[in-house]
Amino acid sequence: MVKAMRTICFALAGLVFAGMAGAVSAQDYDLIIRRGRVVDGTGNPAWFADVAIRDGRIAALGRVTGTAKAEWNAAGLVIAPGFIDVHTHADDLAAKPVAENFLRMGVTTLVAGNCGSSPVDVGKALRAIEAKTVCVNFATLIGHNSVRRAGMGGSFNRPPTAEELQKMRDVTEQALRDGAVGLSTGLIYTPGVFSQTEEIIELAKVVARYDGLYATHQRDESTGIFESLAEIIRIAREAGVRAQVSHLKLSGERAWGRAAEVLALLEQARAEGLDITQDQYAYTASSTGISQLIPSAAREGTARDFRRRLDDPAQKAQLMATMRERLRARGREDYAYAVVAHYRHDPSLNGLNIVEAAQRHRGAATLDDQIEMILEIQRNGGASGVFHGMNEDDLQAFMRHPNTMVACDSGLRTLGEGVPHPRGYGNNARVLNRYVRELKVLRLEDAIRKMTSLPATVFRFEERGLLRPGYWADLIVFDPGQVRDTATYTDPHHYAEGFVHVLVNGVPVIQNHELTGARPGRVLRHRAAADRRAD
Repeated sequence: MVKAMRTICFALAGLVFAGMAGAVSAQDYDLIIRRGRVVDGTGNPAWFADVAIRDGRIAALGRVTGTAKAEWNAAGLVIAPGFIDVHTHADDLAAKPVAENFLRMGVTTLVAGNCGSSPVDVGKALRAIEAKTVCVNFATLIGHNSVRRAGMGGSFNRPPTAEELQKMRDVTEQALRDGAVGLSTGLIYTPGVFSQTEEIIELAKVVARYDGLYATHQRDESTGIFESLAEIIRIAREAGVRAQVSHLKLSGERAWGRAAEVLALLEQARAEGLDITQDQYAYTASSTGISQLIPSAAREGTARDFRRRLDDPAQKAQLMATMRERLRARGREDYAYAVVAHYRHDPSLNGLNIVEAAQRHRGAATLDDQIEMILEIQRNGGASGVFHGMNEDDLQAFMRHPNTMVACDSGLRTLGEGVPHPRGYGNNARVLNRYVRELKVLRLEDAIRKMTSLPATVFRFEERGLLRPGYWADLIVFDPGQVRDTATYTDPHHYAEGFVHVLVNGVPVIQNHELTGARPGRVLRHRAAADRRAD
């Protein structure tokens, strides 16, 4: 009798266990993406596998035998980590939380605060993004120009006092403690253009203590680039900081053809033991404010100060003479290379180059008329611009280098607003279309590495940038034969094509080419801040 009861109990236990196993099996995973061509972010050759996701992370990779709440067929498609764009100007993400122009080209993580500009109170800015909820992951640098304004008030064409420098150190350190991933400079912009190397070294030392990154829009990207790079190398060496050269380029015909020398200098620094990397966008035109056509000394101070200088005939005549001299020194006869992208004061000039704008607005296009047009634009609040000035061979040489990341240098776009640089809609897709599929400058696996594991490693984004069990499931599924950029310089407001699915932290934000409405993005604080919050 006892033996019989024991047998029945074992049998019941077996049935209960089988039932539990069946229940677990029915919910092994949240999602399985099957039969895709996996490009895992390492640069290794692609392979065919399933990817299973559970609780926001990659749970299994390979031949997955379990079941899931949902399954997608990725036959003929590539499965890759979501792209990490380390050089954006998406600081207004809380106001534009969908970031669709980035999602549509496969970007799942943004780094803002570049070129020296960011909120001074990084902690407050990050909390605002968390409160809003957003579609993408977000990290930020603290901008040197913003720090300089906070520390020095309104007088910038000088070194800071000891007290001001200490305040700048304090602001920088607080930003790092609040989650900034490093410090950025924009050394062609005010007020950073007036800073000396020693000032930057002192702030970079603070960054180094937190193992943060120094990312720089350097002083010169044209014929003076070697002296400019020497400054970056000196800062990295004396501050003991990791450095990132933002949007590496050679601008202007007189600088073209020297990409090999630039890369050799960077390699020499790395051989010395300095950790220096770079990013790049896949276009031969840049974009910044039209104000950059005006000497920095004329732009120092407030808008009222600038207008006062223009109203002084002697100062204005000297300014115009300087602009003529600078233009010719760069081997140019006019400003046809500079295009108005977004001029709020007079949108009718959007999409016209400065020669065309002067002709339309002033009825003449002499060089003086062009300079008058530039000064008038700045007097009326300024405008963003697109500047054609790079060489395709140099671009490809920089792109081939293993330490070059793909980054678009764009902000969040609103369809139909202005005539902005197309890189904000198409940069990553352009790399995959033009430089992988058409020109074969890069292998697909190498291009994906430049968009995923390389930036994740350099910017210290842990458990991201690779398809690996246990990592966060930021991933994309795209058609390698159809992915392409559709935005052009003259008609930029078109999203990239070919990205079928985009997931952020395991949640689909684009499914079958359509936005889902989900907002699973996270703020990615630097480890120093994360450790502090954990304490």
